[in-house]
Amino acid sequence: MAKFIFVTGGVVSSLGKGLAASALAAILQARGFKARLRKLDPYLNVDPGTMSPYQHGEVFVTDDGTESDLDLGHYERFTGISTQKTDSITTGKIYSAVLAKERRGDYLGATVQVVPHIIDEIKTFVTNDITDEDFVICEIGGTVGDIESLPFLETIRQLGNDLGRENCMYIHVTLLPYIAAAGEIKTKPTQHSVKELLSVGIQPDLLLCRSDREIPEDARRKLGLFCNVKAERVIEASDLKSIYEAPLVYHANGLDTEVCKYFKIDAKAPDLSTWQEIVRRIHYPEGMVTIAIVGKYMQLLDAYKSIIQALTHAGIAHNVKVNLKWIDAEQTDQVAHHLRGVQAILVPGGFGNRGVDGKLEAIRFARENKIPYLGICFGMQLAVLETARNVLGISQANSTELDANTPEPVIGLMTEWMDGETLQRRQGDGNLGGTMRLGAYDCTLSPQSITAKLYGTQAISERHRHRYEVNMTYKDRIESTGLKFVGMSPEGDLPEVVERQDHPWFIGVQFHPEFKSRPFAPHPLFVGFVGAAMENLKS
Repeated sequence: MAKFIFVTGGVVSSLGKGLAASALAAILQARGFKARLRKLDPYLNVDPGTMSPYQHGEVFVTDDGTESDLDLGHYERFTGISTQKTDSITTGKIYSAVLAKERRGDYLGATVQVVPHIIDEIKTFVTNDITDEDFVICEIGGTVGDIESLPFLETIRQLGNDLGRENCMYIHVTLLPYIAAAGEIKTKPTQHSVKELLSVGIQPDLLLCRSDREIPEDARRKLGLFCNVKAERVIEASDLKSIYEAPLVYHANGLDTEVCKYFKIDAKAPDLSTWQEIVRRIHYPEGMVTIAIVGKYMQLLDAYKSIIQALTHAGIAHNVKVNLKWIDAEQTDQVAHHLRGVQAILVPGGFGNRGVDGKLEAIRFARENKIPYLGICFGMQLAVLETARNVLGISQANSTELDANTPEPVIGLMTEWMDGETLQRRQGDGNLGGTMRLGAYDCTLSPQSITAKLYGTQAISERHRHRYEVNMTYKDRIESTGLKFVGMSPEGDLPEVVERQDHPWFIGVQFHPEFKSRPFAPHPLFVGFVGAAMENLKS
């Protein structure tokens, strides 16, 4: 039977529960176990797909088309295991499922209540779709004490009884603030947070304590005493220079050892040599390149979490530090000025009019100055649009996303396309949630393209998240400028990759390659992009 580990958070949000869960899973894998990670989010949205990045950071997309919390990106990057829709749940999904059952009459006229109906639905999610996993690690979003989290906390409390306490472990991630005036770390916030957990019937088995400095032994003993936790299970989680140090540091501090002791598992020592090499390369690079990211969510860089990590992974592959220069696309008159001196330019995905002119200026700058360019999703569409306007001279070229009445719809809403033998349809006036081309789709690459050489194959599969497509009626005119469509859907009706033939490295992709990059398996497009930046630095 799988062992369940439930990870909660207290005192404040953003303590790194997802990182802690991911690091623990990575160490357990290094011990030879099979781990599965799941996220239980308390917000009422069905998923984060329609939420502003300023509200929730990046929307991560799985192979099966689930729009999810960015923590699923951490799960995949640390374990290499592709997550799926059964690994992400929200209060909105739970209530939608329960209300749908009530409307069908599944409850046979019973009064539908949080207990048992909502709780049972969450239990089903937590325990379903488990095969041969040794550990299932479930992260509970939010902070203990939030009213939204109560149904999830009640669920994991009940599961402790249903599955047996010998099969369930509760890990509480908390904060130990340092008060400069007192000159000491304070344990009281953690004590109060544990009391909140106890008030709903959950006794934590292990405390993972975030701190910006080493935790004194007397503070650990005090926490163990007042929180009813063994002192050796008060684990220090100090701030790290790189998130990829977490498996090494958490293991050194005894996290996985105490987990194995709790479950009475005699496990072999973990082989963390891969993580040691990753950290060595991060801390001791042999060079540096500067890459500009031209976007519009500059106030919350978590909106570009996977892109940042994918560039880090490519830097690890080349043993160089990738210095990121963030440029606000809304500062249109300053974009070109800020791009001088960078070795490469990346324009990420996005939605809406805001920042479009700045992104187009960045693309023009990259094209004219032969600077390596990578356009992702909207960044690929804007590369096509920039060519139409500035090379072909189609001054009114636009996207119907930006101008619904444009006379030159170079980018438009595709309402029908073939997915294998299945005809997919989308209504232009339908709901925004879940109406995009989402998840993994196949792509066929031209054999002589740079992209095919980077992948080492002509047949690839990548994850998508977009609603608009390049209008193929403009294909011949666009290609006459040297911007070639070198990647297409297998049916040949949807463009996936463009490359500029008169440029040393200019690639735009309709998909999101950053979602599939790992520190131990960097994505080939990002490896090629950083490699091109290194070549540009030499020239």
